[in-house]
Amino acid sequence: MKKLLYTTALGLAVLFTGCTDFLEDQLPQGTIDNEQLKNPEYVDDLVISAYAGWISAEDINSSFSMWNYDVRSDDAYKGGNGTEDGDVFHKLEISQGIMTTDWNISDMWQRLYNCISRVNTALQQLNQLDESSYPLKQQRIAEMKFLRGHGHFLLKQLYKNIVFANDENLSPEEYNNLSNRTYSNDEGWQQIANDFQFAFDNLPDTQADKGRPTRAAAAAYLAKTYLYKAYRQDNPDNNEVTSINAEDLEKVVTYTEKSIMQAGGYGLEPDFHNNFRPEPQYENGCESLWAMQYSMNDGTKNGNCNWSFGLIVPNIPGVTDGGCDFYKPSQNLVNAFRTDAEGHPYFDTFNDNDYDAATETADPRLFLTVGMPGFPYEFNSNYIMDRSSTWSRSNGLYGYYVTLKHNVDPDGEYLIKGAWWGTPMNHIVIRYADVLLMRAEALIQLNDGRIDEAVSLINEVRNRAKQSTGMIANYPAEYGCTFNIQPYTGSYNHDEALKMLKMERRLELAMESDRFFDLVRWGEAKEVLDKYYAEEADNCAIYSGASFTRNKNEYLPIPFAQISASNGHYTQNCGGW
Repeated sequence: MKKLLYTTALGLAVLFTGCTDFLEDQLPQGTIDNEQLKNPEYVDDLVISAYAGWISAEDINSSFSMWNYDVRSDDAYKGGNGTEDGDVFHKLEISQGIMTTDWNISDMWQRLYNCISRVNTALQQLNQLDESSYPLKQQRIAEMKFLRGHGHFLLKQLYKNIVFANDENLSPEEYNNLSNRTYSNDEGWQQIANDFQFAFDNLPDTQADKGRPTRAAAAAYLAKTYLYKAYRQDNPDNNEVTSINAEDLEKVVTYTEKSIMQAGGYGLEPDFHNNFRPEPQYENGCESLWAMQYSMNDGTKNGNCNWSFGLIVPNIPGVTDGGCDFYKPSQNLVNAFRTDAEGHPYFDTFNDNDYDAATETADPRLFLTVGMPGFPYEFNSNYIMDRSSTWSRSNGLYGYYVTLKHNVDPDGEYLIKGAWWGTPMNHIVIRYADVLLMRAEALIQLNDGRIDEAVSLINEVRNRAKQSTGMIANYPAEYGCTFNIQPYTGSYNHDEALKMLKMERRLELAMESDRFFDLVRWGEAKEVLDKYYAEEADNCAIYSGASFTRNKNEYLPIPFAQISASNGHYTQNCGGW
């Protein structure tokens, strides 16, 4: 099956760097006239350019996978060689000292709006095409609106009060007059949902080019958008969750129907680990609803590689020299995988003790998510991890764990050295397991008699985890660990089921950059993270002075540069930035 390789970056009429600053990116004079702009081949190039933006506009320090910003969660430490290595991200992980002028606050804003600009440029030209000469017009418009929805979704997760560049026909001056408070929080989520709704209504069930979204991908993103929208945070003076909207939850249920997913051939992989393998036979598998496409040996220098995880590779002497060892799993996360005699999580008491492989049982997903001392790195027995500087550039400040989902076997053919370390492994933006858990969450929160169905969905994910031992079948015998995970078999009330759902999201999606945003969506960030800081200080000393400020640290501030250039049209987020 073909991938749509996001490699082309063709000429754009206008490239805006954040709705208030426009840059003219002019093509050579006389090379393109108005009639040529209406040529389907040229418009196809603009469409490919819009896809390419999600690769070319990305940077290892501003990854669109959001790993850099997930260091605010209890899943991960920043890592690197100390607090000054990526110091602006250190501020985020301890929720202290964040400035509106910090480069990582402004950079991500600018990069995401650059991507939206490419989409809008393509949409301008698509709108002018005659459908009789370009039969794919509505489908390509749907693809572009999907990409625009994706860009606005990431921006809204990060900044809350954003500018919506959702009218591709605005002039530069009209863009400059947009406000970031045109819509309430609820209305903003609806703007994003509108783009995904158009995509859902006009995309096919399958696509030959694997990088293009399908109808099921649009449905999944619609569900995710409505799930965020359901947790209302509409008071402009705070970020409190004031209610959970049942109508929005019902839409989550509607767009997670299995019939929609099955029409596109989507479902759970038989083995959890298949989602994080670089081999071509595992890429774009049945669980991958939409993924950023990467490749190697495609005729370009070093291939169209995934460099966005380049800072995450550990620094193995003579093997991955130059690896930066960022985004390291926390002890708190490792402990969350501990299981009791019934094969269930410990929930509120999971962090009472640090996981001991010799005496305790664990969810097998732990060994597919976290590389730990005493176990092979990336399932390769040539690299048994230990408590040395090989596995911690900070000499233990950030511990000795390494994420496995973002890395590949250093002895294989899929690790490539360029300016950084890269791989051809796709980044899955949204996968089917997330769809199951979103549906389960909506059913639980509706609390209308469908909790049993929700628990069965959670059990689908847990039962898949139970059989996901292909890569680690020898671990109990060779490394002394014991797997134990079982489905839930009892009858549960709302609060019990919700606790199970929240834990399952953490375990299943660990280190996939959803955790912090889940905590904000649930209104639990302050409670969970202050507890994490206090408990984690003994394992990671950087947290000794950490403290989360409610109604401030849930979102990044609007960048100072954008506020300054907005001519008074932008309002800063609450919290006294």
